[in-house]
Amino acid sequence: MTCVKICGITRPEDAIAAAHCGANAIGLVFFEKSPRHVGVARAAEICLALPPFVSTVALFVDAFAADVHRVLDLVSIDLLQFHGDETSDYCAQFGKPYMKAVRVRPQLDLLQYAAAYSEAKALLLDTYVEGVQGGTGKMFNWDLIPSKLPLPVVLSGGLKPDTVGQAVRQVRPWAVDVSSGVEAAPGVKDAKKIAEFIKGVRDADASTRGI
Repeated sequence: MTCVKICGITRPEDAIAAAHCGANAIGLVFFEKSPRHVGVARAAEICLALPPFVSTVALFVDAFAADVHRVLDLVSIDLLQFHGDETSDYCAQFGKPYMKAVRVRPQLDLLQYAAAYSEAKALLLDTYVEGVQGGTGKMFNWDLIPSKLPLPVVLSGGLKPDTVGQAVRQVRPWAVDVSSGVEAAPGVKDAKKIAEFIKGVRDADASTRGI
């Protein structure tokens, strides 16, 4: 089955709602310019509220290594997600598994990019918008994704309850990642939209298996 990550969680109640709807992971944004930025104390509170078997992902954008270490010291994090121009050596230095985000555009060779980050657990494919590191709410052309990337694909970029089914059927990603597509306001999730989003994923999974 396609895994689901609900990103940009800023409230414990939203994390709990995501877990109850069947999310496999939640994302915590430690990038101060994001409207979904969460502080260390609140992030720790959110993680403590989660039931078992839901992974926690910490998102950074070109952060100082000391800031990443501080989060890891104070918050229970399972996976790191890097959205900036971080090198593979930088990403690997923290002793935690990581995935590398890449903003997809026609000029980019995703096979070469995957080779450069061969130690990553996955590539998170997001939409390229000049000057914006992510969270644009815009989709990109999925035909730009090579059929045989050597790393698992986490598909992001403008996914919503009414579009995620087609994304799963066409791309067959390891996971899908959503933030603005399930929100009532930036950083405030809508439990009904989360449920509809995950249902869209599960329905698409069933259709690809012929169920």
